[in-house]
Amino acid sequence: MVYKSPNIIRWNFVLAIVITIFFTSKFSFAKQSKLMGLKMNMIDRCWRPNPEWRKHRQQLVTCSIGYAGKMTNNIGKGLTHYKVTNPNDDPINPQRGTLRYGASVIQGKVWITFKKDMDIKLMKPLLISSFTTIDGRGVNVHVADNACLMISKVTNIIIHNIRIHHCKAQTPGMVMGPNGKVIHLGQVDGDAIRLVTASKIWIDHNTLYDCEDGLLDVTRGSTNVTVSNNWFREQDKVMLLGHDDGYVRDINMKVTVVYNHFGPNCNQRMPRIRHGYAHVANNLYLGWMQYAIGGSMGPSLKSESNLFIAPKVGSKEVTWRKIGHTNGDKWEFHSVRDSFENGASFAVTKGSRVQKPNYNKEQIFQVADVKSVRFLTRSSGAIQCSKTSGC
Repeated sequence: MVYKSPNIIRWNFVLAIVITIFFTSKFSFAKQSKLMGLKMNMIDRCWRPNPEWRKHRQQLVTCSIGYAGKMTNNIGKGLTHYKVTNPNDDPINPQRGTLRYGASVIQGKVWITFKKDMDIKLMKPLLISSFTTIDGRGVNVHVADNACLMISKVTNIIIHNIRIHHCKAQTPGMVMGPNGKVIHLGQVDGDAIRLVTASKIWIDHNTLYDCEDGLLDVTRGSTNVTVSNNWFREQDKVMLLGHDDGYVRDINMKVTVVYNHFGPNCNQRMPRIRHGYAHVANNLYLGWMQYAIGGSMGPSLKSESNLFIAPKVGSKEVTWRKIGHTNGDKWEFHSVRDSFENGASFAVTKGSRVQKPNYNKEQIFQVADVKSVRFLTRSSGAIQCSKTSGC
């Protein structure tokens, strides 16, 4: 007979309890994550239930939907992992460790994360190189109080989980370009994010507000853009799709606007469209002052399963169109399964077919019932992620 001391028996018993608790808690967390995932929108359900998302950040590229398609070009062979450690900014000679060094100087595939919470005041607009991902998950990052982001003549960009606000107009000057070389940049309006001749761009889970001009401009031939899970608030002009009435090249523009939260205190342009096509689906509109969706120069829009909550006073009409132009009457605005509260109404184009988005297999997604919109947009904007409770 083998004798075991009471201490050995006691430690074996404690070890058994610890192992049981560990696996039970891990199982419970996995079960909880699965249940949580069932209640999320299609994009969030793709990555947020994973308790080890930090180890698998690049999983995000498979989660995009709409015209941006899957962002798999942003990962793979040659990917540079870059961590921002310094909130300072030098627009001409960026220092290693700053956001501008990672976004403008380094070329090729770059995945940018942040070491800690930080407030970044850009001295000049940040020109972002192709195949760059700015991933603010796990920290609280503000780009604010001066210049903001410009995505110009580039492709394959992800902007994720950043707070961008109080952006100001900029005078002409020298700045590091997206090709890693110093260039002269002209006058820039005070937009949070401006796209110029850019393609395959995904703007997801950002909080944008209170800028001098607008929050998001998609201009000068930019196309294949998805704007998702963002919180737009406290702004006059929110989102502009199409440069100006005379820029006919924007007829090829295609933008998906999905799972966003507009309001409170947004006035107009959610979005305003010129020439091109937008699929606006499963968004929450918490009031407006002038209008929610507008356009000119023959734009096309499919508004699908959005929740429009009209303001208590003022305009109840969702739409606006610029009249007095040759193409003013050629607009096509269609409302499909939208919901209207507080007397909201939607002036649709009559007697013509509803244009489909015509997504390919990498872009297509199922639009949810409008009854789910409040739930699907409850996490819109930059989200807080912790090591214990996830995102």
